[in-house]
Amino acid sequence: MSVFESTIAVAGQVDVLGALGLCLGFASGAVRGRERILYVSAACATCFGLDYLRLGASTGAAMCALSVLQGLASARFGGAARRPAWFGPFFAASAMAVLALTVATWSGWPSAFAGIGALCAIRARFQADAEAMRWNFVGASLAWAGHNILVASPFALACDLVTLAGLFLALRRSERRRTAMA
Repeated sequence: MSVFESTIAVAGQVDVLGALGLCLGFASGAVRGRERILYVSAACATCFGLDYLRLGASTGAAMCALSVLQGLASARFGGAARRPAWFGPFFAASAMAVLALTVATWSGWPSAFAGIGALCAIRARFQADAEAMRWNFVGASLAWAGHNILVASPFALACDLVTLAGLFLALRRSERRRTAMA
């Protein structure tokens, strides 16, 4: 077998979406600025939504689709000064959609964890402040870790861990800035 054939064989075994989602997960926790966090998080959710479809984790895939829509809407319209009248009702409807999709795609504990993670993430995306958003994403990442253990998605679980690391790094950075300013 040639080096080229070996490389192709190895590449076929690598979960490209999972690997990309893993990188984006860390970046979403660590980047500066509310809008950047949300755009990178939406890209990450796109990767894992497709990965969950491949794994047959329908609740996770459905929650990721909602995450992408919410993330893009929140990045564009969610700043405290520019929220349109439909913004609050959109997020309320998203929460109802999470509950309906969780029931419609129910597969036991994985669905429960995905639903809880999605609800925590909705609360995060609704925040106008980056630090408050990060704390809510901590809860979402912990719930998604439960889902990813149960559906056996190693890249998604690794993403939860590196996302948490990125979130705590950014929260620590914020704490140092506040301490230095005091």
